Amino acid sequence: MQILSWLWDIAAYIPPFLFVLGIIIFIHELGHFLVARWCNVAIDAFSLGFGPELIGWNDSRGTRWRVALIPLGGYVKFAGDDNAASMPDHDALESMSEEEKRTSFYLKPVWQRAAIVAAGPAANFLLAIFIFASAFLIVGRPTVDAAVTGVRPDSPAAAAGFQPGDVIVAIDGSKVNAFIDVLRTVSSAAGQDLTFTVDRGGQEVTLHATPEQRDLKDDFGTPYSAGFLGIENRTSPEDVHRQTFGPIGALVAGAQETAYITKRTVEVIAGVITLEQSPKQFGGPLRVAKISGDMASIGFTALFGLAAMLSISIGLINLLPIPMLDGGHLLFYGIEALRGRPLSLRAQDVGFRIGLGLVLLLMFFATFNDLLFLTS
Repeated sequence: MQILSWLWDIAAYIPPFLFVLGIIIFIHELGHFLVARWCNVAIDAFSLGFGPELIGWNDSRGTRWRVALIPLGGYVKFAGDDNAASMPDHDALESMSEEEKRTSFYLKPVWQRAAIVAAGPAANFLLAIFIFASAFLIVGRPTVDAAVTGVRPDSPAAAAGFQPGDVIVAIDGSKVNAFIDVLRTVSSAAGQDLTFTVDRGGQEVTLHATPEQRDLKDDFGTPYSAGFLGIENRTSPEDVHRQTFGPIGALVAGAQETAYITKRTVEVIAGVITLEQSPKQFGGPLRVAKISGDMASIGFTALFGLAAMLSISIGLINLLPIPMLDGGHLLFYGIEALRGRPLSLRAQDVGFRIGLGLVLLLMFFATFNDLLFLTS
C-alpha cells in the first residue's frame, strides 16, 4: 500500500513537472536554434523530448518541429549530425554539395560553432533573469529587517555574543538591508570568520563569529549543506515589507538574483567534488517532479521561481566540460582554436564515449538519491 501511495503521489507531480521542464528545455534549445539560424546553419529538426515522435510539423525552411515521447531533454539536429548529441556524420558531410556545405554546422568557423553551442546555456540564464525580473516587477520582493529575535544555545552566534534585540547592519563592511542578506552570507561562509556590525539599543557593536557547516533540510524536506550561525528572526505579518521595482530596477534585481544562485550552485558543486558537502543534495527527475508538485500547490509564482532556479542549474550542468554536454563541445572547440585544427575523429569518439559514461553515471547517482529522498 505504501508503494501504491508513493506511485500515486509521483503521478500527481507529473503535470507541473512537465510544465516546468518543458519551458526550460524549449528555451535552452531555442537558444541553439536562433543563433544557428543567425549563422545560416541548416537545421533538420527541433525536438522537445527524445524517442518516437508524438506530434510534428515542418516549417518553411525544412526544419522538423517535433514533440517526442520521452520528455527528459531535447535537441536541435543540424544538417550533417549523426545523432541527437551532435556527433558529425562524416559520410553525409563528404557527400554534401558545395551549397549544402555553406550551411553545414561543422564547416562553419570555430567561433560560430562555439557561439551556437554556448547559446543554449546562455538562454537558460536569460530565462532565469526574465522570470525573476517579472516577479519583482509584478509583485515586488518581500523583505524582513535583520533583527535578532533569538539566539540558539551552544551556537556560533551564542559564542560570539549576539543578543535578542540586536539589528545586524553590516557584515565584513558590506551593508545589510534585510535578513535574507544575512542568511545568504552565512550560508556560503562555513568556517570563515565574519565581522558583524550590529545596532544594540542605539549603540554600534562589533561581533566576530564563524558559521559552522551543517546538513539541513528546507521546507520541502530537501537536504542541503550550509553555514549555520544560530540566530533566529521570528516575524509577524506586519514585520514584512514589500520592496517595489520599476522595469530597470526589476531587471537589475533579476540579474543579481540569477548571479547569486549561479554562484551558490557552483559553490555546492565544488563542495561536493571536494567532499566538503553532502552529495545527497544532488537530485534528478523524481525529486524535481516532487518539488514541482509542491510548488504548484503553493501557486504559479512559486512554480515559476522553481523554473528559474532549475533553468540556472541546467545551464550550469550543460557547461560542465563533459563530452556530449555543451561544455564538452566548447572544450573541443577551444582545443581546436589553440591547435589550429580539430581533434582527430578517434579522439572525439573516445571523448564522447567517456562523456556518455559520465552522464549515465550522474543520472544513476541522482536517481539513487531521489529514491532515498522519496522513500525516507
